[in-house]
Amino acid sequence: MNKQEKIVTMFDDIAKTYDVANRVLSFGIDKSWRKEACNLTFEKYGQKEIESILDLACGTGDMCEFWDKIAHEENINIKKITGIDPSVGMLDEAKKKNLNADFIVGEAKDIPCKDNRTDILSISYGLRNVVDRKEGLREFYRVLKPGGLLVILEFTKLPKKSISAKIRDFYMKRVLPLVGGMLSKNYNAYNYLPNSIDDFLTTQKLTEELKEVGFEIETVKGNSMDISTLFIAKKVTV
Repeated sequence: MNKQEKIVTMFDDIAKTYDVANRVLSFGIDKSWRKEACNLTFEKYGQKEIESILDLACGTGDMCEFWDKIAHEENINIKKITGIDPSVGMLDEAKKKNLNADFIVGEAKDIPCKDNRTDILSISYGLRNVVDRKEGLREFYRVLKPGGLLVILEFTKLPKKSISAKIRDFYMKRVLPLVGGMLSKNYNAYNYLPNSIDDFLTTQKLTEELKEVGFEIETVKGNSMDISTLFIAKKVTV
């Protein structure tokens, strides 16, 4: 079993308790980060008729639900919302919610969608779990329409001496494994999650990788003392 398969298996194992653990561990603040991402993206895209939104590493469908909810609030018509995730366990939980979205098994490095058909592509707290990240970023670029927007919410690596890093490290490495492990009965999974942040990129490095693929950076915004970072990037064609 390779690294990507091990990550998928881990999420299968914690799928049934994932939503409860998420809400408890984030104190619900992740909802405000997701809502802001949707509002700002719709504002930047400026269209009232949207053909397709893809949410990758969709998990139990949180972001799909936010896209639909915010679109209704802003009188935006989305023809199709699709959630894609390699974890069958996570998708099973998403389907139980009866959301206005279709759910498909798939990976970021091989998105089951045609070229230049997607208006908005989002990935929330899942990019660091994509082993072939650069290949994934190229796939994001491929499926987006020219002028389409890529939306990333992620825990990027922080300078170790910053106050934000110290607060986040304490919570992620001491509190999260204990509470998440108790709720899910899978301590390994909640030890993996904080370690995956340490192994990830800084905000600057991820911005550079997006530019290398061909994206134009629209927004980079830290939330809650830079605990979470929002990236919005546009597909530009030469």
